[in-house]
Formats: sequence, C-alpha cells, structure tokens
Amino acid sequence: MKWRVALYCLVGGLPLTIAALGAGHFPWWWLSGVLFAGSFVPIALFGPRTAVGQFAVMAPAVMIVTALCTWSEVVIFFPQFNQHAVSNLLNSIVTYTILAAVLAILARLLKLSKPLELAIPRRSVPGTTLMVILSGLAYTLYYLVFGSITYQFFTKGYYPQAQQAVQNLGPWFWPIEIARGVLMALSVLPIILTLRMKRWHVAVVVGLIIWITGGLALLVVPNELMNGTQRLIHTVEIFTQNFPLGITAVLLVRPRSTQMHASVPVSSLAGH
Repeated sequence: MKWRVALYCLVGGLPLTIAALGAGHFPWWWLSGVLFAGSFVPIALFGPRTAVGQFAVMAPAVMIVTALCTWSEVVIFFPQFNQHAVSNLLNSIVTYTILAAVLAILARLLKLSKPLELAIPRRSVPGTTLMVILSGLAYTLYYLVFGSITYQFFTKGYYPQAQQAVQNLGPWFWPIEIARGVLMALSVLPIILTLRMKRWHVAVVVGLIIWITGGLALLVVPNELMNGTQRLIHTVEIFTQNFPLGITAVLLVRPRSTQMHASVPVSSLAGH
C-alpha cells in the first residue's frame, strides 16, 4: 500500500508540470503537484470508491480554493496583472480540473480505496447551510486577525499599495472576504460529507487540504509576484487562515458520531 500511495503522489503531480513548458521551474511545478496529490491521499483511501466520486469531491476544492479564491486575491492586491485576469482564471480552472481527474483515475487504477464502512452523521440541509455560512464568517475573523498581524509586522513594506486597494473597494471588501470563506467551506463540503474517518481526523485532513491547495502547493513555485521571503511568509499566513477554516467547517458541519467503534485508526493511513 505504501508504494502505491507514493506512486499516486509522484505520478499524480505530473499534470502540473505542463505549466513548466512555458514558465520553467519543472522541479518546483512537480513538487507542487506532489503536494496537491499528497493532500488528497485520505480522499483516495477513505473517500468515494469510484473515480467519478473521487473527482466529484476533489474538483470543487481545486476549482474554488486553488483557482477562484487565489485569483480573487491577485485581482485585489495586484491590479497591474488584471489585463489577462479572465484568461488566467479559466486556464487555472482547466489545469486543476485536469489534475483532479488524473488523481481520481489514479486512485482507481492503484486500488487505493479501503473497504471501510462508517456511518457519517449529517445535519439537515438548512442546518448545513447555516454551518457553512458560519464557517465563512469564522474565516473572515481569521483573515482579519492573522492577515493584519502579517501585514503590520512582515509584509507592509512589500505591499505599499495594499491599503489603497482595500480603500478602493470600500464597504465591499469584507463581504468579498466573507464570500471567499463561504465558498471555500462550500467547496470542501463534499469531502466533509463523504470522508470515512473520525470527525477530528476529517477536520485535520480538510484543514490541510484548504491550506495546501490554497497556499503551500502554489507558493513553492517561484513567480513574478513574490520573492522567496514573501512566499514563505504567505505560506505561514495562509496556514493561520485556511487550516482553522477547515477545522471549523468540519466541526460545525459534521455533528458528533456515537459510532466511535467504527472509526478509522490513525495507523491505517500508513497502509497495511
């Protein structure tokens, strides 16, 4: 099982190296893809058992967290790159959708899914909707607190135009951030509702997925917007915002289960 998981990550990361054909940095793009694949290993093991099901739970995460929400931050804080904003968004969505499809097929070909049965408790549709909205509000709080700390103490010198960009949006800035939080929580809802693991294990997995797909995996690749120090700072900053969002979303959306005896032991992630 371990070698199949390793192969899943190594081969699954290759689709992102297509970007290296035009941008260079082949090893970094491959590493980025490997990180994406690694974040989805629990889905391959304990998520839906079919390739279509795997794709259905991964695609929303990469299309919204990776493509749309990251794109929206660039549009706000790097207006000089907005000339090709729409085409950049569409290219990103296509790229990461292909990645999700490859990972879903690989999980099936490598027979990674474990035959574990676990009843997953769920709330009513109105209750789930309310919890997703509350998750978005929580994300906005994390963004305000940790984003402000990062800006004041670490990145203010890099972004002298940031305050002006926020002022230009006026009262719309915070509704936009709330919407980003709601969208990210909504994008991982299929994962929360299908992952056959303990509630707290799911919370950690989802937190890592939102952080890796919305931060770490993107920032390991050199880019024209940020130098190495900036990318490192933002990797930590995004962890303080996205990881708590994942934890919060799972604990709010997924009620406690009384069937603890059927839960997944931590050691099972390592294989047989």
